[in-house]
Amino acid sequence: MNASTLKLWQLISPALPVGAYSYSQALEYVHHAGVIRDEASLLTWLRDVLMHGIARLDLPVLWRVHRAWHEHDAVTVLRLSQELTARRETAELRFEDLAMGGALAQLLASLGEPLPARRLPFASAFAVACVNWSIPVEDACFGYAWAWCEAQVAAAVKLVPLGHTAGQRLLLALGREIPTAVATAAACGDDEIGLSLPGLAIASAMHETQYTRLFRS
Repeated sequence: MNASTLKLWQLISPALPVGAYSYSQALEYVHHAGVIRDEASLLTWLRDVLMHGIARLDLPVLWRVHRAWHEHDAVTVLRLSQELTARRETAELRFEDLAMGGALAQLLASLGEPLPARRLPFASAFAVACVNWSIPVEDACFGYAWAWCEAQVAAAVKLVPLGHTAGQRLLLALGREIPTAVATAAACGDDEIGLSLPGLAIASAMHETQYTRLFRS
């Protein structure tokens, strides 16, 4: 084990003060609407978002931001970050992404780390941190995907509700999908970056005005 691995663990730890626990990425509305009813339906939803969303938008952008920041190309980092924000389909998803990214950027600045800007989406801030801490890009993508899965399962355990054993089964199942997600991101061309998840977009928009909510919007 080396120091960069420990720093990656720090970045993906639930103790990282970026507020990931505050958001459900529309899971709250999806459960309210009856789309997610149990462990099996939840796994289907999360696997689809991982493979058709995270693997085709967040991770390809993270990969490119990592390369650009490694080459000290702040202009490209900012361009990619703007494009990522523009691809968020609802105000809720944009707010979450920029709030978490801003929190991570603020933390990095407090630790004396160089930054291209103080306002970045989360995947960009994560990539910048990984470059600063000598974390290889593939490891960064694995860590980002795992952290997303863990946050979503933690939210679902509260919402559905699920027992902790079911939560661990879900994490094992999603973990088996992460290598394919990272490989998809690595092979993604510039003009292939983007997602098409209308169900997620609609659910997120509905969650923005849901009458009662446990999670932020």
